[in-house]
Amino acid sequence: MIHRYINNGYHIVLDVNSGSVHVVDELAYDVIPIVEKLLAQKVEGKEQIVEAAAQQLSRKYSEVEETVEEIFSLKEEGVLFTEDIYEKYIDSFKNRETVVKALCLHIAHDCNLACKYCFAGEGEYHGHRALMSLDVGKKALDFLVQNSGNRVNLEVDFFGGEPLMNWQVVKDLVAYGRSLEEPHHKKFRFTLTTNGVLLDDEVLAFANKEMSNVVLSIDGRKEIHDLMRPHRGGQGSYDEVVPKYKKVAESRKQMDYYVRGTFTRNNLDFAEDVKHLADEGFEQISVEPVVARPEEAYALRMEDVPAILREYDELALEYIRRKKAGKGFNFFHFMINLEGGPCVAKRLSGCGSGTEYLAVTPWGDLYPCHQFVGQEEFLMGNVEEGIVRTDIRDKFKACNVYAKDQCRDCFAKFYCSGGCAANAYNNSGDINGSYELGCELQRKRVECAIMIKAALADEEKES
Repeated sequence: MIHRYINNGYHIVLDVNSGSVHVVDELAYDVIPIVEKLLAQKVEGKEQIVEAAAQQLSRKYSEVEETVEEIFSLKEEGVLFTEDIYEKYIDSFKNRETVVKALCLHIAHDCNLACKYCFAGEGEYHGHRALMSLDVGKKALDFLVQNSGNRVNLEVDFFGGEPLMNWQVVKDLVAYGRSLEEPHHKKFRFTLTTNGVLLDDEVLAFANKEMSNVVLSIDGRKEIHDLMRPHRGGQGSYDEVVPKYKKVAESRKQMDYYVRGTFTRNNLDFAEDVKHLADEGFEQISVEPVVARPEEAYALRMEDVPAILREYDELALEYIRRKKAGKGFNFFHFMINLEGGPCVAKRLSGCGSGTEYLAVTPWGDLYPCHQFVGQEEFLMGNVEEGIVRTDIRDKFKACNVYAKDQCRDCFAKFYCSGGCAANAYNNSGDINGSYELGCELQRKRVECAIMIKAALADEEKES
């Protein structure tokens, strides 16, 4: 299976099953799909293929012959027209031992902001406001250790609502986690996601000592941020949090943090927000499309897709310009590894929600991930009894790119790993379904990321 596209003047051919990327000339770009089709028809003679390609393209035999030879060389090297080596292993993959490696601790089902697009309903998650007790948090970490098998590295994200509203418990749980490391041969990697309102020097000092990553919520330009992320009284929060975020970025030497935004129908020109964040000095940036009920005025619609795709193209060009000028930044959706990349398990099943990754409510209930919290049909158990609804776990365990009809013929399947299960469920009623709008955007982001690699590689050659 191959995927061809042209972006920023580059003719790019992706061999989907091997992950090999080829930047080719126009003739090769036109010949490759012809060769693929003829090979599928069991036409293997090179002369026949050359004649057919030359005839279809109205090109001289000699011009096509050399290109076909090069194409066959790539095929023999195993980097073009490769077979799918993953599907035959999918049954053994689904039957693998379940090991929990990460928890999203909902340390606070409460928030001091009233973000308009919040899927958690101002931190309440379809329920009531609550703070996680130290006792529940300890049981959650015990559960993680007990269900992590031989895995050494474990991840815990302090999430909300706003986790800084329960800061003492965060600190106490970090201390408790550290006390479990040596006797159980584990190593905890703690992360913190915050809206920044309660961020101060004491929090920053602790985070810089104990948190492997810090996620800072901000939507970009002041007018956009304040529109969507106000206080409950309606006043904006941009001026309040930006100076703090700059201090975080500088204190962590522009590493191990990122500013995380959401774009909506209110800012389809979201590239301007990414550029604004870069101009403010942030080098680790993520700006994600909103996922919202279709009746919401700010929700993205299929009719917005062409404009959004153009915006990604513009952002990709700006990304390249800044990298070449020595003023680069990392944009989450343009970060792609073409040499190694995710392991097979990640390529097939993605984030591991419902199996390797679970969310824990303030009272200890277990859900497949934070986006399922409050949906009782996905309540899997609790930190005291463990996983009670093994049928839910088994369904998520079987969720992979081969279980989704829409993924089978998609060139991006091994990059997005089937996409977000929560988005699929909320849009199709099935975790093995799809979110069409999200798929369109994901494909464009993969194309842009690969093109960026090609452009920067050219820059290295020239220098």
